[in-house]
Amino acid sequence: MKFRNAMLGCTLAAVSAFAVNPMVAQKSDPMVGGAAMYPSKTIVQNAGAAPNLTTLVTAVKAAGLVDTLSGTGPFTVFAPTNDAFAKLPAGTVDTLTQPDNKAQLTKILTYHVVPGRLSAKDIEKMIKKGNGTATLTTVQGETLKAMMPSKGMITLTDEKGGTSNITTADVFQSNGVVHVIDTVLMPN
Repeated sequence: MKFRNAMLGCTLAAVSAFAVNPMVAQKSDPMVGGAAMYPSKTIVQNAGAAPNLTTLVTAVKAAGLVDTLSGTGPFTVFAPTNDAFAKLPAGTVDTLTQPDNKAQLTKILTYHVVPGRLSAKDIEKMIKKGNGTATLTTVQGETLKAMMPSKGMITLTDEKGGTSNITTADVFQSNGVVHVIDTVLMPN
């Protein structure tokens, strides 16, 4: 249970670290949604400052994952932006954040978190080693497939066949790393 909670923390980290250049390691503190991201802060602290991650932060709070994502980790969080959540059918976010749907929301959020601190270069190496595909096991327990359809672009495929691109990579936090993505990933 502690491990699962720790992994959930990765999702919040992803939420806090958006809006940098894709697949480029940052030399200075990156900006996400116009807010500075500080490597000395946790995923939750940084995500709370990013205006383009407010939906993610609201969802993390509704799922009760704030403490987990504030933990030591390390976590790799694939953080969907507000625009990514807006792609879901109308009313989905409001429905998921209701107390009766906490388990389903937690399942979705923890599906965006992978144990450990995986930089974009680490994921690229895994893809090359896997002959074009890397399988990442999420804290939720299911897998994501990572591929590189073009140089410098990592695409994730979820259990339902949906895809999401990493738009901002390597937003390092004190308890992990966040990669901002353009579409919400869905487990089975």
